[in-house]
Amino acid sequence: MSTSFAPHPPTATRPAPSQGGRRRTRVLIGTDTYPPDVNGAAYFTARLARGLTERGVEVHLLCPSPTGRPHVVERDGVVEHRLRSMPSLAHESVRLALPAGVRGHLNRLLDRLRPDAVHIQNHFLVGRMLAGAAHDHGVPVVATNHFMPENLFDHLRMPWSLRPYAARLAWWDLNRILGRVEHVTTPTPTAARLLREQGFIHPVEAVSCGIDLDRFRPPPEGSVVAERLRLRARFGLPDRPTMLFVGRLDEEKRVDELVRAVARTSDVQLVLAGQGAHRERAEELARSEGVADRVRFLGFVAHGDLPDVYRCADVFTIAGIAELQSIATLEAMASGLPVVAADAMALPHLVEEGRNGYLYEPGDPGALADRVESVLTTERERPRMGAHSRLMASRHRLEDSLERFEHIYVDASVGALASFSGGR
Repeated sequence: MSTSFAPHPPTATRPAPSQGGRRRTRVLIGTDTYPPDVNGAAYFTARLARGLTERGVEVHLLCPSPTGRPHVVERDGVVEHRLRSMPSLAHESVRLALPAGVRGHLNRLLDRLRPDAVHIQNHFLVGRMLAGAAHDHGVPVVATNHFMPENLFDHLRMPWSLRPYAARLAWWDLNRILGRVEHVTTPTPTAARLLREQGFIHPVEAVSCGIDLDRFRPPPEGSVVAERLRLRARFGLPDRPTMLFVGRLDEEKRVDELVRAVARTSDVQLVLAGQGAHRERAEELARSEGVADRVRFLGFVAHGDLPDVYRCADVFTIAGIAELQSIATLEAMASGLPVVAADAMALPHLVEEGRNGYLYEPGDPGALADRVESVLTTERERPRMGAHSRLMASRHRLEDSLERFEHIYVDASVGALASFSGGR
């Protein structure tokens, strides 16, 4: 394959009209992580791609191959262009695209597809290579930032003494790549403010990751208790008051705080749905705290079973301090669960104190335990709090997020064409 980096002239033509004369929007999404990878950015990208396809957008996706072998496959209407890859030393479930030959492949792909816009989901290997190629082809680039340096430090075995310097370098690199794109989004106003605080001088739009309110919903009214009992039995859980966390069991999620909190309650069990590098540490901590019988590890939960996991619980708990939105918290809220969350990063956007849950000071498992018991002991108030969670989640409808992204692509394409025409 060619590895030429020679620029190509801007492409003024766009996709041919579809049947009926109406032109379909065509977008090429680039990401370094996509299912079967298990993380929030991968899940968001998959929902974005499939949701856009259902709206009539022609979606192509560029990402590393899960097997290492390059190939093209269509799933759920999304055409996946899988790049040759190698295992990542940083994370067992993430693979790295091999740069050799990719630029020539991208040139040919952009020449053939002529997308209205490219949408990168990160600024790592795939994101930066695709953004550079798109600029050379005159294709506008939209970028969504899901990144915080804290998400990588533990996987990279970064010593604590070096983390402040590594963080500054990481933010500088992000600013350098994203500073060249036409439109930048991130999930929340807090995440947008973080970018500005780290020196990003261009406009940033907050567009929620969105939530599928039909898929994640409370049990039918009048059957909540029976449904919860049935589902607990299905997952092998005792019938006792339950605090739930769904997500990666990695350093920045601070699962140890949840374990220490459950040890400070009387009869509450903690259910952890997910996998990660800190599972063994959490298991050992549960034993040392004397609550091994009250901390249940579900491991990886299949996509189709996830809504039922939320319906098993009484309250959702999250201790992470590096959340730019938290899709899992939105899913829990849509499922009608009260929330107890760390007062950190974007999580306060998802908690209205006393109405759908409580915030607590990060690093204080005693305060977390107190908030959990406040929710669990107010039997009459809990349904009201769950209903308010559902109401708050309804402000993050996936359909609204998809519609906004589609408008962003169209506007970016129109702007690119106007710029090209004006420069001729």
